[in-house]
Amino acid sequence: MSKTPVPPLARLLAIMARLRDPQRGCEWDCAQSFATIAPYTIEEAYEVADAIARGDMAALKGELGDLLLQVVFHARMAEEAGLFTFADVAAAISAKMEARHPHIFGDAPDLGQSREERWERLKADEREAEGVTGALDGVALALPALMRAEKLQKRAARQGFDWPDTAGPADKLAEEIGELVQAGTQVERTEEAGDMLFAAVNVARAYGVAPEDALRAANTKFERRFRAMEALAATSGQDFAALTLDQQEALWQAVKASEPGKTP
Repeated sequence: MSKTPVPPLARLLAIMARLRDPQRGCEWDCAQSFATIAPYTIEEAYEVADAIARGDMAALKGELGDLLLQVVFHARMAEEAGLFTFADVAAAISAKMEARHPHIFGDAPDLGQSREERWERLKADEREAEGVTGALDGVALALPALMRAEKLQKRAARQGFDWPDTAGPADKLAEEIGELVQAGTQVERTEEAGDMLFAAVNVARAYGVAPEDALRAANTKFERRFRAMEALAATSGQDFAALTLDQQEALWQAVKASEPGKTP
């Protein structure tokens, strides 16, 4: 008589419970805590984003599994501590999603607000219900700095603290660059460089551009062009690192001109 197949999620939960079993489990898994696992959780989220960016759906399936394992891991540790279970996590997010879409799951009318306006209003109501009233409260410290800067600025903008056009942020960026140039000590340079980057985020936001997405695209473009420069140098028997800056710049311009949509 064949056994009844175990549902995949139940199987995963059982695997994690076994790995964390003090007597029969894995020594490494048993030794972990929320703090030691958190970096892996962040890493797995980035690997999901990387698979999506590369359009690799086979890899995405695997990376989503790795990310799900992180959720299961945290939930198992919480259950062991008597805090909550995986079922509680699923129930909480289900309730939250229904509450944030009252026009779909409830009787609330669609007032013609944009999705972002409606979403932010509901999130603000949630924060208020939790006793969180500061406009900047709840912006996660663990976010990448560029993304956190954008979120802080958006929160401030909803309180009216924002420039009405693109000229203000652009002038502020120029001002911060000047202050970085004038900084005399390393401590001052670090502070002014931070102010300059924060101002650059504001400029991108003023033009409706997501800074994190823009910088990620710029990184990819730079990497592609730099590899192409190295390849060009190698083709002519040259050591790229041994070239003068002018020679390297000539290769850079040649690579740019060879890209689709570029004119020499």
